[in-house]
Amino acid sequence: MPKTAYDVLTPDRNRSCVVFASPHSGRDYPWSFLRKTILDEHLIRSSEDAFVDQLFDCAPQFGASFICAGAPRAYVDLNRSPDELDPALIEGVRRQAHNPRVASGLGVIPRVVANGRAIYRGKITRSEADHRIAAFWQPYHKKMQDLLDVAHQRHGQAVLIDCHSMPHEAMDGVAKSGVRRPDVVLGDRFGAAAAGEVVDRVEAAFASAGFIVTRNTPFAGAYITQAYGRPSRGQHAIQVEIDRSLYMNEALIRPNGNFETVQKALRQVVAEVAMIGQGRIPLAAE
Repeated sequence: MPKTAYDVLTPDRNRSCVVFASPHSGRDYPWSFLRKTILDEHLIRSSEDAFVDQLFDCAPQFGASFICAGAPRAYVDLNRSPDELDPALIEGVRRQAHNPRVASGLGVIPRVVANGRAIYRGKITRSEADHRIAAFWQPYHKKMQDLLDVAHQRHGQAVLIDCHSMPHEAMDGVAKSGVRRPDVVLGDRFGAAAAGEVVDRVEAAFASAGFIVTRNTPFAGAYITQAYGRPSRGQHAIQVEIDRSLYMNEALIRPNGNFETVQKALRQVVAEVAMIGQGRIPLAAE
């Protein structure tokens, strides 16, 4: 098994209502898992949000907490509901109402990685799936909610920034001729997961650091944004998708020559986002 469900970095003094999270950058691939997959050690990483944790781990320097996954996405997907179980992969699971994520092999225990490559030769047991959820999914989500609760108690509101990366080609159908290709997609479930004021602040932070930003297309936010975004209760959630090609060689899964430049720009973004709600009237609930 992966050694830990999550790693948490906390500031010396919690002075921000913002919690940063990276649920897909886990890269602890245990040998017992690699023996079960038909993919090599490189291809199994193709759906991982590689290096996203390193791009945002400066958060504690600005008074905000940061939680990142220990288990890799191919092992258990923390951005799925625990009941998104795939009957084509897990023994004893009954077919339920159509769920496009599960149907495509991207349930809480994924059947495929990027480009639809199968992870396993056959099925896995229900007990194995239940164990992964109990040992990794549940602790991560409990800790993340604990961090949000602490932020809310101290500051009167909490903002979750759910950090992800997207393949460069994900924006092929979105980028318009003659318009600069977006670098970042912010997902707020079309306003359901975060107050407009919060999303405006986050977008402005990315824009001021030189990133081209769009909202909700093609990524409006998945399970985490939907489950944790409760603006009427003062808890906001925004999914951030960053074009991987900005900072890494996607084929080799290695940082490219721009990594430190992007990391520096994101440090500026994190610093500005961490200031949301500081020294002013608490964000209005919507």
